[in-house]
Parts: sequence; C-alpha cells; structure tokens
Amino acid sequence: MHQKIGKYRWTVVALLFFATTVNYLDRQVIGLLKPTLEKAFDWSETDYGNIVMMFSAAYAAGLLIFGRVIDRIGTKVGYIISIIAWSVAAIGHAFARSTFGFGVARAALGLGESGNFPAAIKAVAEWFPKKERALATGIFNSGANIGAVVAPIMVPWILGMWGWQEAFIITGAIGFIWLIF
Repeated sequence: MHQKIGKYRWTVVALLFFATTVNYLDRQVIGLLKPTLEKAFDWSETDYGNIVMMFSAAYAAGLLIFGRVIDRIGTKVGYIISIIAWSVAAIGHAFARSTFGFGVARAALGLGESGNFPAAIKAVAEWFPKKERALATGIFNSGANIGAVVAPIMVPWILGMWGWQEAFIITGAIGFIWLIF
C-alpha cells in the first residue's frame, strides 16, 4: 500500500483542499448578496429562509445519494460529477429570475455540493495510511474555512465591479479549474 500511495497522496490532499475551498466559496455567495437580491427580487425573510432551506434539504438528501454513488462508481468519477453539478448550479443562480428559481438553483447546489465530503473522506481512506488520515482530513477540511474567509473578500469585489450575476458566474466557474487537474 505504501508503494502505491507514495508522495502523490499530498497532491491528492491539495486537490481535496482546493475542492472544499471552492465548495464553501460557492455556498457563501447568496448570503453575501442577500441585501442586493432582496432589493432586486423583493424577498421577504420567509422567502430567503425558504431558499436556504432548499439548499439544506437537498444537501442532506444528497449526502446519502452521493455516498452510495461514490461507493458504486468510484471516488474520482463521483467527485467529478459532484464538482460539475455544483459548479453548473452555482452559475445557474445568475439566471434565476424569481424566488422559486433561486430555490431550484440552491437545491441543485446543495445536491451537487453534497458529494464533496463523501468523496474527500473516501479519497483520504484510499490514499493515506491510517496513521496519516486525521492530518489529511484536517488539511482538506480546512478548505471549508478558507472558502468562508475568501468569499466575503471576493464576492463584494465582484459585485462592485460587475454585478450580482457575475458573482455567481465567476465563483461557480472556479470549480471547473479543479477539473483540469
């Protein structure tokens, strides 16, 4: 097993870290754009709460779905499907024109993003010996907080430069960069 995993495992954990960072970056965008979107779409607090609930419900269901899918088709393919799904969904927010449209986009984002943790945890188990798995998990999981730190810097800047639609498009497109590697 040690021969198979070699030093490349650290490249794998770097990719997991980047994916988790993007995962949380995309997740934060709507909250940072909430004041702008409330004005543009005349949302009530209930409307916004329902939009957020759509993400959470889809994410919870998606954890079960992606866990099973990744076990069946493999970590790499499952992760690719997850990242494509969440990136397309993140970009899809830019085309929403109603509360319902944002709810659909959030549900799609939640479903797509739910593949991140099952895939990352399985990748760590596949690539790391038991004595290094906690460190590898800590490294990739720190990407969640990095994404949450980067978002409040990046999203308002994009909003100010180009607008709310572009904030969803640009942050959503970052996931496709991961696919290159």
